[in-house]
Amino acid sequence: MAVLTCLYLIYLVAPIALLLLGSFGGVWANSMLPSGATLHWYGALLDDPSLSRAFRTSLTVVSATCVIDVVIGLPAAYALHSQASKSVRFAGRLISLLPVAVPELTLAFGFILLFSTDTLPWLGTSSLLIAGHVVLTLPYLLNTLLADMEHLRLAELEMVAGSLGAGFGNRFFDIVVPTLRHSVLSGLITVAALSIGEFQLSNLVSGFLNRTYPTFLLQAFYGATGFACAATVVLLSLALAAAVVGALVARAGGSART
Repeated sequence: MAVLTCLYLIYLVAPIALLLLGSFGGVWANSMLPSGATLHWYGALLDDPSLSRAFRTSLTVVSATCVIDVVIGLPAAYALHSQASKSVRFAGRLISLLPVAVPELTLAFGFILLFSTDTLPWLGTSSLLIAGHVVLTLPYLLNTLLADMEHLRLAELEMVAGSLGAGFGNRFFDIVVPTLRHSVLSGLITVAALSIGEFQLSNLVSGFLNRTYPTFLLQAFYGATGFACAATVVLLSLALAAAVVGALVARAGGSART
């Protein structure tokens, strides 16, 4: 068992270690390891206008996706939790998970067929790219909120507030939103991590000027390997930072609930 565990860890760590070595390597061609050492590739990241544009596009898409997910997900989760019967609630959660069950390539091909027509000529626009990210990430936020609503006994808190004369608006903004603040934040960290790393749909529906960071990485690997490795290390660092922040938020949320 210990040997299998070690082999599994090597399997996980080896690609990341090779990327890290490649980002500092001078030349890497037809060999297991790069030769030479340089910091040139990280400097080249700052000077590349295409990478800067792709990074800004990803930040824009992630920010818009998070905002839209909250605007749609919080009311939808609240409606499913407080108003619907068990059967309707189950059906709603099942429907919300369909984008997770359906392969991203299938969704992307559907977008291409629908939005490359004369009626809806939106293929390659940033709006369609954001819409695709919302479809892919909304289920994670929605189901996180639904699970926490049950765990936090939100219905009981609202019942007490209602017995004291609180209307719907007061219950929602004074009880529901503050109670779910940690849940929303932790869910948004998951949404941001998924959106910043999403590749398949973005590669097919984004235009040349709307390439996201992962889409740019694929094209970078056909050029200078060291440059692509350095760009990938930056993306991994962002993902690691998001994971650390998510863990801290979850810990803070758990402490607040107890």
